[in-house]
Amino acid sequence: MQIDFVSDISTLDRAQWNSLFGGSYPFCQYDFLLALEQGASVNGNSGWQSQHLVVRQNGQLIAAMPAYLKWHSYGEYLFDWQFADAYRHYNLPYYPKLLSAVPFTPAQGPRLGIAAGYQHIDMLKPITEALVKLIDSSELSQFQCLYASDNDKAAFRQSGYQERIDVQFLWQNSGYQHFDDFLQQLTSRKRKQIRKERQAVSEQGVEIRIITGADLTLAFWQQFYRFYRATYSKRSGHGGYLTLQTFVHWGQSMANQIVVFAAFRQHDMVAAALCFRSDDTLYGRYWGCNEDFRQLHFECCYYSGIQYCIEHKLQYFDAGAQGEHKLQRGFEPVLRSGFYHIKPTILSPAINDYMQREHQAVRQYQAEATTQLPYKLKHI
Repeated sequence: MQIDFVSDISTLDRAQWNSLFGGSYPFCQYDFLLALEQGASVNGNSGWQSQHLVVRQNGQLIAAMPAYLKWHSYGEYLFDWQFADAYRHYNLPYYPKLLSAVPFTPAQGPRLGIAAGYQHIDMLKPITEALVKLIDSSELSQFQCLYASDNDKAAFRQSGYQERIDVQFLWQNSGYQHFDDFLQQLTSRKRKQIRKERQAVSEQGVEIRIITGADLTLAFWQQFYRFYRATYSKRSGHGGYLTLQTFVHWGQSMANQIVVFAAFRQHDMVAAALCFRSDDTLYGRYWGCNEDFRQLHFECCYYSGIQYCIEHKLQYFDAGAQGEHKLQRGFEPVLRSGFYHIKPTILSPAINDYMQREHQAVRQYQAEATTQLPYKLKHI
């Protein structure tokens, strides 16, 4: 068994890589990660340097993790700025660190892809030994794995990694046949509010269209990229992490897993919400507009997605990180996990204590958030 780190995913075989992750989860697929690299959204001066972990046996790829050397903590969402600040205060080096995650994509899913016939826990043991050896012999401060799948979680826990948790908001399909079936599960006040918000969009002369597949043209991506950059500029003061080339690459290689809820007024696209989908989940990713319309963000980013899930019989709608306003629209608070192996320092006891207190606080927040759900009967 040979464990290596690969800085260019194009040097690996697409079919072999995808076979390790299986299923239809989009964000660990070869073409999704390739678009980040070939579109220059990672590597270069981005602070994300591809360093994918691969395991081979007799020359055959049997396991892999998408991984990156990081020189900052931007684009991770399960943030560790507090740790980095403490290290800086004690003049300890926090960066670089090694991170297994999907850049700019806080969506739970597989991080350890393994070939048929192998078990997660059995494969993670030699990987952990190699990671510990690398960290102890290098300038790396730690290894992190963020937004791990349930199978990955079990293996990381059994292997003794430290765990942090966070809350995200997830809509779940309870066998609805129509959007009104979903509304009927809400309190009367919330039901009326959502209907009023959706009606406000149409009253402004805005029409929602679904764009996917061959309709994801270069002209569409150019317009959407302007939306994307404008949104990031307004919110964060910069033009966003992704390049136009990355979006175009996704449109060329993953068009059937992309779903866009686009708003048109007088034949002009004025806003759009970009989603990816798997066999059972819709993932909301990016939103942008060139003009503000009342309630349009809620329509494109939430209600159209919920309706799409119902009509296409998808079980979940993961609308992205953060946003307590999702609670009032039926998105339930769920726990997400990150796993850590941190090189011991004088700060280790304080970090351990912080993680324990954080666990308690996050679980308390989840319980309190659950009480704010608009359902007539609690789902959790």
